[in-house]
Amino acid sequence: MELQNREGQHVPEVTLKQRKGGNLVDVQTKDIFANRTVAVFSLPGAYTPTCSSTHLPRYNELAEQLFASGVDEILCLSVNDAFVMEAWGEHQEAEHLTLLADGNGEFTEGMGMLVDKTDLGFGKRSWRYSMVVRDGKIEKMFIEPQKPGDPFEVSDADTMLDYLNPEAERPSFATIISKPGCPHCARAKQALADNRIAYEDITIGNRDITSRSLRAMTGHATVPQVWIDGRHIGGAEDLKAHLEQAVA
Repeated sequence: MELQNREGQHVPEVTLKQRKGGNLVDVQTKDIFANRTVAVFSLPGAYTPTCSSTHLPRYNELAEQLFASGVDEILCLSVNDAFVMEAWGEHQEAEHLTLLADGNGEFTEGMGMLVDKTDLGFGKRSWRYSMVVRDGKIEKMFIEPQKPGDPFEVSDADTMLDYLNPEAERPSFATIISKPGCPHCARAKQALADNRIAYEDITIGNRDITSRSLRAMTGHATVPQVWIDGRHIGGAEDLKAHLEQAVA
């Protein structure tokens, strides 16, 4: 089957499903796309490796930049039922995304993206792609190349953002190792928040994470220890100097 680029055409008018407040809700595509700019990414299945580790999380990470670039909503579509999509969303960092179930594959088939994955025991699924839809019309599509496996080269969030806003900066992300009640840790967290740097806090002092792990990772036994974009910055004073230098 040859996948077709459908730029310039309107998206299929079908009913998708979403699980909200314990109920199944009908979502009409004619309503969700009308008079809005929507970024869509569609993937082979919830819980599958690339979808969970990279595809969905990066769209969530870049959501603010996509919204600032004119996107009203970011949709994640998959040929799964609404219960699976709801459960998957709860296990993912997806607070900025809308996960919709194309359980019968009607939207995906209408897009010409329904593919046969019976060799994997998946049945009919969506090919991996993304698109920008303005007022129901497809402006731009990023379709993964047709080759064996599960290619992931062009439907990613960074490619989408580059198309919408080539000048957009990527957000930094920090990891901080801290201890409860540590004033220097609180100061470091506040500095990250003041500079709009999202962070993940790893707390030591329990059986699973101890100061021995901290020494093994950094050569230091003091907290906090901070990493930004994978680079070890150091403690609270090191972080302060780093942020001041970045502003200068």
